Amino acid sequence: MSERDAIERTIQTYFDGLYEGDADKLASVFTASSLLTFENKGKATILTRDQWLDNVRARPSPKAAGLQRDDAILLVDQSGPTTALVKVKCQMPPLYFTDYLALLKIDGKWTIAQKIYATRKEAA
Repeated sequence: MSERDAIERTIQTYFDGLYEGDADKLASVFTASSLLTFENKGKATILTRDQWLDNVRARPSPKAAGLQRDDAILLVDQSGPTTALVKVKCQMPPLYFTDYLALLKIDGKWTIAQKIYATRKEAA
């Protein structure tokens, strides 16, 4: 399997976990020390991976709510053998997201070390 295929497999697990609301699946592709950062009322807001996973567990999944799935990889930039940046889009209508995922290859596996995301109330 190529490095690009391995990165895309990690991202597909991420997409599936988001859509299914499966916190364990999401945890499997994030490092335990991952942080999630987003803008909220003009300030940077940071969640730990576990805080975010608690939020995922507490909300209805897009799949269970019957929401349309529309996720895609928009960009993969692998800058070295163990680092990559992936830009993706996904949605939980009425919210639409652009995520920048910083990946590290640790022990032969691509994992998400950092997520920075933006939320919109309309499709791009």
